[in-house]
Amino acid sequence: MKHLRLSWKQIILFSSTLFISVAGLHAQSQDKKIRDSVIRNIIETKTYTFVAQTAQPTAGRIRQLTSTYQLDVNKDTVVSDLPYFGRAYTAPIDPSQGGIQFTSTQFEYVTTPKKKGGWTILIKPKENTDARQLILDVSSSGFANLQVLSNNRQSISFAGYVTNRKRK
Repeated sequence: MKHLRLSWKQIILFSSTLFISVAGLHAQSQDKKIRDSVIRNIIETKTYTFVAQTAQPTAGRIRQLTSTYQLDVNKDTVVSDLPYFGRAYTAPIDPSQGGIQFTSTQFEYVTTPKKKGGWTILIKPKENTDARQLILDVSSSGFANLQVLSNNRQSISFAGYVTNRKRK
């Protein structure tokens, strides 16, 4: 049987590499805990922005969004600036209002925690907007899916992430 002989330099290099790897894993774990607590805080205080990265109409292909589209949520206001792709049953009177664009100050807001972490948030604008209901599923790490149910259009889903709301 052959014996493995290591020099002191090799032993020091191996042990320092092992130490750096373990320290890196610990730092990643700490970063995840901090990120999870930040997401929990912004969901509980109702001050966040959902940033859409992809859109998936009910009938159609997934579209990567290259511009910034978002849903801003504050305690007293919901502002939607999202695109729409799909079938509309009635055309808007103003052609510039083709997306899902509205500002609501009267809305129902219900947060339900999920069993495996994260939240399901139900937003129902009470003003006469085309969007009847918004269902936002947020993971504890901040990734989110938004489903928009409409009165005059087919539903559409968005995938993206939740972040701190930018102050204006």
